[in-house]
Amino acid sequence: MDQSGIINPPIHSLDIPLERDLFLRDLIRELSGTLQDVVGLEEASGFISVVGQAMGKKIDQTYKSALQVSHLSRTQVAEVILDLKQRIQGDFYIIEESEEKIVLGNRVCPFVDKVIGRPSMCMMTSNVLGSIAAENLGYAKVELQETIANGASECKVVLYLKLTEEAEDAEGREYFRA
Repeated sequence: MDQSGIINPPIHSLDIPLERDLFLRDLIRELSGTLQDVVGLEEASGFISVVGQAMGKKIDQTYKSALQVSHLSRTQVAEVILDLKQRIQGDFYIIEESEEKIVLGNRVCPFVDKVIGRPSMCMMTSNVLGSIAAENLGYAKVELQETIANGASECKVVLYLKLTEEAEDAEGREYFRA
């Protein structure tokens, strides 16, 4: 009972949609939005790229350690991308795969609706994929052709694995082995 004589339920029993995953997604959304508002989309994307690259290196090392290999093959790179996105609750799938590129679709962003209007958050995907591919195959370029963040119903991401004329003409970020 509070001071006015009303019986209130215990705070911990309230139906409030707050748990760790939602809290962290909201945190990243607010951080990216603040960056976009304060320094602009390009600079915000740059800051998030730095974090994405570090995450990519860490994830790459985790998979190589688990597989007990020093480098991933092209096939393993594709499998790692699909596996890691599934583990973080994305819904990535391969549209096309060749020696030159891997074209990926994605029906569900790991950030869910928190990514809408926050295209800088897509730099996490770009840098994680680009870092893993480049570290193992020597080169990568990631082109975010369509994104949920920009209002598309699905993402379409092209991961170029070789510096071809098509890759050269594509709008995207390049990555090289460290």
